[in-house]
Amino acid sequence: MIQMQIGGLGFDPKNLSPLVLLKDQEELNFLPIWIGIFEAAAIAMELQNVTPPRPMTHDLIKETIKAFDAKIERVVISDVKEGTFYAIIEIKDKAGKIIELDSRPSDAIALAVRTKCPINVAEIVMMQAKLVNAEKDEEETKKFKDFINNMKPEDFTKYYKKD
Repeated sequence: MIQMQIGGLGFDPKNLSPLVLLKDQEELNFLPIWIGIFEAAAIAMELQNVTPPRPMTHDLIKETIKAFDAKIERVVISDVKEGTFYAIIEIKDKAGKIIELDSRPSDAIALAVRTKCPINVAEIVMMQAKLVNAEKDEEETKKFKDFINNMKPEDFTKYYKKD
């Protein structure tokens, strides 16, 4: 497993699809994951410390887990098949048992930012996914870092309609 963190949110310039960018702590490996607009908005709002007037779905899930005296231990981007990423949310119940829930990566990441739990990526995903490695291609890395630096979470708020 490779521990990652959110490197940014933005839109793919080719097709304007939202994406979340994960990066390792040394900023040598970057993993872009294309996500839905509502999940992007949920992640962006949490990263910007925006509190909606009513709880969003990810807030409800977080509070439900907490109410059962359980805790999200970590989320894992566990697989990629035919360009689709898969994730697992690991929850520790009050007896200490780990429960694994199948999840979309975007929902797992939205919960991770709310609970401040680690985001891990399986090595198989890093090998199979389209990622950028800073050690292998400096020009590609520079372009990618420029792209990251121009991504703005507030771009997503125009797609979020408050109830």
